Amino acid sequence: MFENADKWHWLVVGLGNPGRQYERTRHNLGFMLVDLLAGRHQTRVGREECKALVGRTLIAGESVELVKPQTFMNLSGDSVKCLLSKAGRRIENLIVISDDLALPFGSIRIRPKGTHGGQNGLRSIIERTGTQEFIRLRIGIMPEHPISDASRFVLEEFTRREAAELPELLDRAGEAIETILRDGVDVAMQKFN
Repeated sequence: MFENADKWHWLVVGLGNPGRQYERTRHNLGFMLVDLLAGRHQTRVGREECKALVGRTLIAGESVELVKPQTFMNLSGDSVKCLLSKAGRRIENLIVISDDLALPFGSIRIRPKGTHGGQNGLRSIIERTGTQEFIRLRIGIMPEHPISDASRFVLEEFTRREAAELPELLDRAGEAIETILRDGVDVAMQKFN
């Protein structure tokens, strides 16, 4: 299945927290998107490697490893650094998916590089890899009302309205990842930002 794929594997890393109690929380949008991509491309994200669950598939003709770190969010960089140290993987072929409290709910932002913007998973990856030079897809979770405790808010489940909009949001984010892999980050930014 992978013989004709480029020798460099893409790593598509969805950020989240392991454990059933976190499955449907805002902070787990990265995991949810990885699961959606796995379903679309008939693979299972279940192989254990580098404190992460990994599944391999072809997306847009590219060899892709879908990743769900099994550390908690603020230690995601440990898994990512370990995975990048293996043959056939490099930072230029890393896409990280995270939630973003600074973006309105339902919006998507793709960037070829940048700061962590206060997101602890991105902060950990930047610290552990020593670079900000990797693609990220951020999914907005900012509420329409002020919140007093951001760390509690991100670990809460979606409201009924948000949950109703979630399938369409994840579908669009999945298309954005596929566009990055097929057409490049610039095309994806123009289409989805």
